[in-house]
Amino acid sequence: MKYMLLVYSAETCWTPESREDCMRKSMAICADLEKEGKLLAASPLMSVSTSKTVRVRDGKSLVTTGPFAETTEQLGGYYILDVANEEEALAIAGRIPPASVGSVEVRPLDTLPQ
Repeated sequence: MKYMLLVYSAETCWTPESREDCMRKSMAICADLEKEGKLLAASPLMSVSTSKTVRVRDGKSLVTTGPFAETTEQLGGYYILDVANEEEALAIAGRIPPASVGSVEVRPLDTLPQ
């Protein structure tokens, strides 16, 4: 079963050193998952200050700077996994370093209708 793990934390919770440490640990987890054939994709995201949000209303696109919602935690990265079940996805989410300062949302991927 395929799952997306969405990594959230406050951007201000990271010092340059702690962010680098987090990246090293996360890359090691990715390497392990890749060897096990469970990692489909993973990537950190750039700062929320680089984001744009697109809304279409009455046929017109409106592009705004920033995320779609005001929150203290921002989406900082993701993992896409192919694992046996939800229990395994949750166990992997608990290994991801940002889970200790933010949160990791675990959500099954849906399939498109034929």
